[in-house]
Amino acid sequence: MSNKVPQIRFNGYSDAWVQRNLSELLQERNQQIEPNEEYKLMSFVAGTGVTPKGERYDRSALVTNDSKKYKVTEFGDFIYSSNNLETGSIGFNRTGKAVISPVYSIFYSTENADSRFIGLLSSQKKFIHSMVRYRQGVVYGQWRIHESDFLKIAVSTPKLDEQDKIIDFFERFDNLIAANQRKLDLLKEQKKGYLQKMFPKNGAKVPELRFAGFADDWEERKLGEVFNQTVEYINPNEANLELWSVTVERGLTPKTARYNREALVKKNDKFKVVHDGDIVYNPMNLTIGAVGFNKSEKSVAVSGYYVTMNMNSGFNNSYFQTWLKSENAIKQYKLYATGSLIEKQRVQFPTLSLIKSYIPTFEEQQKIGSLFKQLDDAIALHQRKLELLKEQKKGFLQKMFV
Repeated sequence: MSNKVPQIRFNGYSDAWVQRNLSELLQERNQQIEPNEEYKLMSFVAGTGVTPKGERYDRSALVTNDSKKYKVTEFGDFIYSSNNLETGSIGFNRTGKAVISPVYSIFYSTENADSRFIGLLSSQKKFIHSMVRYRQGVVYGQWRIHESDFLKIAVSTPKLDEQDKIIDFFERFDNLIAANQRKLDLLKEQKKGYLQKMFPKNGAKVPELRFAGFADDWEERKLGEVFNQTVEYINPNEANLELWSVTVERGLTPKTARYNREALVKKNDKFKVVHDGDIVYNPMNLTIGAVGFNKSEKSVAVSGYYVTMNMNSGFNNSYFQTWLKSENAIKQYKLYATGSLIEKQRVQFPTLSLIKSYIPTFEEQQKIGSLFKQLDDAIALHQRKLELLKEQKKGFLQKMFV
């Protein structure tokens, strides 16, 4: 297959794409003015594009100096910043008329291309590598790609009508991703609201929001009455167990491929078993929520530094899966943490066992636990769907461009 033809195309298109320098497709926009009612001061955010300045910006303070000028940008302009190219400081203006910092390089499209098409091209590693090749300077944060060098980059493009088809396809894809992101954000906000209202605050014995049929005060209990520490050391090689770790964002999760399993256990370091249904936390990072639950339906191995524990009968697992990562719990961890330096404070099990919490009856625990399990399952489902959509988009970007 010719390297001037993409793997996937729309029906009716078969011509080879034409290689051109960006100087044939884009022209620099270098007009500078003061912000006004028509051209308002905006920011450029990687991955988002042109966006309003946040409330923390004082517009009047930014423009009190009459000599202070900002670059004009119009809808569809292609924009890049020389700094942090690898992390995506490239994109185009979806918002409309604006002025932004003069540190950005701004281009508009010629009759041969739509700058939105160049915006799609710019998200690919091949394009970024081409840009980085022209980067000048040796100090991080002071790198620069001159506009004249940027315009030397060679890209392959189809005719305008095929460009339009591709642009429309990815804009619909982006709208689908954005809609799913909004659903995910809404679910997270709902969970956050329930977390604030369904657990007692500031020493209160009952929460603000309860299920019908429950009116009794919650009972104050020590966590040592709820959990038992488990200490079962093993060699992961001999036990043939997967190595897992605990993160704040994902809880108990498999070690990523970048970890060398053999190197981790070659000294027969002690590792602990976490059985299905057990709980594990990092004593150093518990104050920021580094706790996880083994829901894998199998036993796994974790660092011997972690604290592993299980739960006594009469307590609901789903309820405590939520409570142990709640704002109320984290406040308690911070109060009880030991260590003179904040960055070295720990919550070992003997300390955790002293923490007190108001706990409802088992039946009410079940109700609360079930609600949050449903929310967590819905969040996980939408998160997976969102990740799948992003992966699909990435795949199309690789196959629909030369």
